[in-house]
Amino acid sequence: MDADLAFALSLADEADAIALPRFRALDLQVETKPDLTPVSDADRAVERRLRERIAAERPGERVLGEEEGADAGDGDRWILDPIDATKNYVRGIPVWATLLALEERVAVVSAPALGRRWWALRGGGAWTRDADGTVRPLAVSRVARVEDAVLAYTSLFGWDDRFHRLAARAWAARGYGDFWQYMLLAEGGVDGCVERMAEHWDLAAPKLIVEEAGGTFTDLAGTRRADGGSAVASNGLLQDELLAALA
Repeated sequence: MDADLAFALSLADEADAIALPRFRALDLQVETKPDLTPVSDADRAVERRLRERIAAERPGERVLGEEEGADAGDGDRWILDPIDATKNYVRGIPVWATLLALEERVAVVSAPALGRRWWALRGGGAWTRDADGTVRPLAVSRVARVEDAVLAYTSLFGWDDRFHRLAARAWAARGYGDFWQYMLLAEGGVDGCVERMAEHWDLAAPKLIVEEAGGTFTDLAGTRRADGGSAVASNGLLQDELLAALA
């Protein structure tokens, strides 16, 4: 196995071991950050431990994390979201995950409360492990019309009538949200995803997994990037139509 991917998977194992026992814990500590989003003691503990591992075992490699920000300097960079969908986590909803990416090279999304994990290696494809332990490759769908597509989104907040018209055209529009919509896209269950506001750590790992599953991932301007503050992802066949509808 590729050494970078093996290390990323080991980080995900450690994140699971910290976050899962705290899920639904009666003494879970939750605070509100300045941006009015919640953060739990588990979010902070996961990121702190992953940073310690990277510093000890990968000296010279930097980290960009949701809770502790960006390291200065040059060199390879890990992008971490210790618990994506923290609102789900703190309410006891099992759809949450740790997101890890060695920028544009390796990605892991681990959702231990669902018993699921997804990963990708640039040029090596994308894979998932089901709850029963089965490992299988990922591939996006071949749906070519919005009218036949499942369109997923994270939130209705901030969208204008262009989004609502697009959602009304879709065969089904579902608010799966956060990492979950992109993993469903990579598996072929969802055909397109849109997210009006997102951070780099929300999108870095999903972008690589979607792309290695055969899909396309851009910001709302159509640029293939994870740090553009928004996302439009699809099986590739729908990308131009989604971008045009939201332009």
